[in-house]
Amino acid sequence: MPGMRGASVIVLAVMMGLAGCKIIKTPTAEESATGGFDPDRMVAEIWESKVVPYLDKRAGPLSEVASLAASNLEAAGAKYGHKEKQGSAPWTFAARLSGTIVKAETKSRSAYVEVDADGDGKADARVQIGPAIRGTAIRDSLDFVNFNEFKNQIEWAQYGKAFNTHVNGLVLEKLSRDQLVGKKLEAVGAYPVPAKGQLPLFVPVELTVGG
Repeated sequence: MPGMRGASVIVLAVMMGLAGCKIIKTPTAEESATGGFDPDRMVAEIWESKVVPYLDKRAGPLSEVASLAASNLEAAGAKYGHKEKQGSAPWTFAARLSGTIVKAETKSRSAYVEVDADGDGKADARVQIGPAIRGTAIRDSLDFVNFNEFKNQIEWAQYGKAFNTHVNGLVLEKLSRDQLVGKKLEAVGAYPVPAKGQLPLFVPVELTVGG
């Protein structure tokens, strides 16, 4: 019958169309690297020449950065911070932290210390000491890198993670985890605007502990 023949043609066309579809797998970091995108190499190439000098120059004392951000976020961002122009990315600030460690959590992979910077005995910042580092504060604090230089969100995320991997291997793995409470800490790094009532979650690019 003509109607059935027409229906058969439509079904056949749909089946042929489905047969021609191909599911494209999201590339892993290793696969991306073999295709020319190597975020670890990219970070290593700019770390000493651009990343550390930029944050050293941009950073203000944490107390000053936090105080200005609380009273005038845009002014603090203009002086100490950076955020992507696209989307609704939060400000990420460069800061210099000096104080005494009042708490240390070193048993988890997301280890951290809390630091009293003003001498009142209370923590003013939480410093991530790895090996697992939350967020992408280092990447997000830099005004000389931006999302538009990358093919997609996956590469951008891998690039952010590469900064954390690099600082962990270069700085944080060398840090002794014994008897940290009471020791002095000096650091330069970055942190995103914290939620109200939360400590700044600080990621160091330079860190010394002792005394």
